[in-house]
Amino acid sequence: MSIRIVQLGTARAAGEGLRIGTVRRPPRGVPKAEFASRDYYDVWFPNLSPSADLMAQGKAASTSVEWKKFERSFRAEMQEADASKVLDLLAAMSKTTNFSVGCYCENESHCHRSVLRQLLDERGADII
Repeated sequence: MSIRIVQLGTARAAGEGLRIGTVRRPPRGVPKAEFASRDYYDVWFPNLSPSADLMAQGKAASTSVEWKKFERSFRAEMQEADASKVLDLLAAMSKTTNFSVGCYCENESHCHRSVLRQLLDERGADII
Protein backbone atom coordinates (compact mmCIF):
# COMPACT_ATOMS: atom_id res chain seq x y z
CA MET A 1 0.00 0.00 0.00
CA SER A 2 1.22 3.52 -0.63
CA ILE A 3 0.71 7.18 -1.42
CA ARG A 4 1.21 8.61 -4.88
CA ILE A 5 2.07 12.28 -5.28
CA VAL A 6 0.29 13.40 -8.46
CA GLN A 7 -0.55 16.28 -10.73
CA LEU A 8 -4.30 16.78 -10.53
CA GLY A 9 -6.04 16.49 -13.88
CA THR A 10 -3.69 13.78 -15.17
CA ALA A 11 -4.74 10.21 -15.87
CA ARG A 12 -4.96 8.00 -12.81
CA ALA A 13 -2.55 5.13 -12.35
CA ALA A 14 -3.91 1.62 -11.93
CA GLY A 15 -4.65 1.00 -8.25
CA GLU A 16 -4.11 4.63 -7.33
CA GLY A 17 -7.09 4.68 -4.99
CA LEU A 18 -8.73 7.78 -3.57
CA ARG A 19 -7.34 11.05 -4.98
CA ILE A 20 -7.07 13.93 -2.51
CA GLY A 21 -6.81 17.47 -3.85
CA THR A 22 -4.50 19.52 -1.64
CA VAL A 23 -5.25 22.77 -3.43
CA ARG A 24 -6.57 26.11 -2.26
CA ARG A 25 -9.27 26.35 -4.98
CA PRO A 26 -11.29 23.89 -7.08
CA PRO A 27 -10.48 23.61 -10.80
CA ARG A 28 -11.89 26.51 -12.82
CA GLY A 29 -14.64 25.83 -15.30
CA VAL A 30 -15.19 22.26 -14.17
CA PRO A 31 -18.57 21.33 -12.69
CA LYS A 32 -18.22 19.92 -9.17
CA ALA A 33 -19.92 16.70 -10.26
CA GLU A 34 -17.08 16.12 -12.76
CA PHE A 35 -14.02 16.67 -10.53
CA ALA A 36 -13.44 12.94 -10.06
CA SER A 37 -14.39 11.82 -13.57
CA ARG A 38 -11.96 14.35 -15.05
CA ASP A 39 -9.17 13.03 -12.79
CA TYR A 40 -8.88 16.09 -10.58
CA TYR A 41 -9.78 14.69 -7.16
CA ASP A 42 -12.31 12.64 -5.25
CA VAL A 43 -11.98 14.68 -2.06
CA TRP A 44 -10.98 18.32 -1.77
CA PHE A 45 -8.71 18.93 1.22
CA PRO A 46 -7.32 22.49 1.12
CA ASN A 47 -5.96 22.08 4.68
CA LEU A 48 -2.73 20.75 3.15
CA SER A 49 -2.30 23.61 0.70
CA PRO A 50 -0.33 26.78 1.40
CA SER A 51 -2.22 29.75 2.81
CA ALA A 52 -3.36 32.23 0.14
CA ASP A 53 -0.48 34.63 0.85
CA LEU A 54 2.08 31.86 0.88
CA MET A 55 0.68 30.35 -2.31
CA ALA A 56 1.24 33.71 -4.03
CA GLN A 57 4.80 33.79 -2.69
CA GLY A 58 5.47 30.29 -4.04
CA LYS A 59 4.08 31.10 -7.48
CA ALA A 60 6.22 34.25 -7.64
CA ALA A 61 9.43 32.50 -6.53
CA SER A 62 11.84 32.74 -9.44
CA THR A 63 15.15 32.02 -7.70
CA SER A 64 16.31 29.14 -5.56
CA VAL A 65 16.60 31.51 -2.58
CA GLU A 66 12.96 32.60 -2.98
CA TRP A 67 11.84 28.98 -3.36
CA LYS A 68 13.76 27.93 -0.23
CA LYS A 69 12.02 30.73 1.67
CA PHE A 70 8.66 29.42 0.45
CA GLU A 71 9.59 25.87 1.50
CA ARG A 72 10.56 27.00 5.01
CA SER A 73 7.33 28.96 5.39
CA PHE A 74 5.18 26.10 4.10
CA ARG A 75 6.93 23.64 6.41
CA ALA A 76 6.15 26.00 9.30
CA GLU A 77 2.47 26.04 8.31
CA MET A 78 2.46 22.24 8.16
CA GLN A 79 3.94 22.04 11.68
CA GLU A 80 0.79 23.61 13.12
CA ALA A 81 -1.17 21.06 15.18
CA ASP A 82 -4.02 20.29 12.76
CA ALA A 83 -1.87 19.98 9.63
CA SER A 84 0.77 17.96 11.45
CA LYS A 85 -1.85 15.50 12.70
CA VAL A 86 -3.25 15.10 9.19
CA LEU A 87 0.21 14.36 7.82
CA ASP A 88 0.70 11.76 10.58
CA LEU A 89 -2.65 10.21 9.65
CA LEU A 90 -1.82 10.06 5.94
CA ALA A 91 1.57 8.50 6.67
CA ALA A 92 -0.09 5.82 8.80
CA MET A 93 -2.81 5.23 6.20
CA SER A 94 -0.15 4.67 3.53
CA LYS A 95 0.69 1.40 5.30
CA THR A 96 -2.83 0.01 4.78
CA THR A 97 -4.36 1.56 1.66
CA ASN A 98 -3.52 3.16 -1.68
CA PHE A 99 -4.37 6.81 -2.23
CA SER A 100 -2.88 9.91 -3.78
CA VAL A 101 -2.43 13.57 -2.95
CA GLY A 102 -1.88 16.25 -5.51
CA CYS A 103 -1.90 19.74 -6.92
CA TYR A 104 -2.36 21.27 -10.38
CA CYS A 105 1.24 22.42 -10.91
CA GLU A 106 3.06 20.81 -13.83
CA ASN A 107 6.51 20.95 -12.23
CA GLU A 108 6.52 19.10 -8.90
CA SER A 109 9.91 20.53 -7.95
CA HIS A 110 8.34 24.01 -7.94
CA CYS A 111 5.10 22.99 -6.20
CA HIS A 112 4.02 22.56 -2.61
CA ARG A 113 3.46 18.87 -3.27
CA SER A 114 7.25 18.41 -3.36
CA VAL A 115 7.30 19.63 0.24
CA LEU A 116 4.34 17.38 1.11
CA ARG A 117 6.31 14.46 -0.34
CA GLN A 118 9.25 15.29 1.95
CA LEU A 119 7.03 15.77 5.02
CA LEU A 120 5.25 12.46 4.43
CA ASP A 121 8.55 10.67 3.82
CA GLU A 122 9.94 12.11 7.08
CA ARG A 123 6.93 10.54 8.84
CA GLY A 124 7.71 7.12 7.37
CA ALA A 125 4.97 7.06 4.73
CA ASP A 126 5.15 4.51 1.94
CA ILE A 127 5.41 6.68 -1.19
CA ILE A 128 5.53 5.59 -4.80
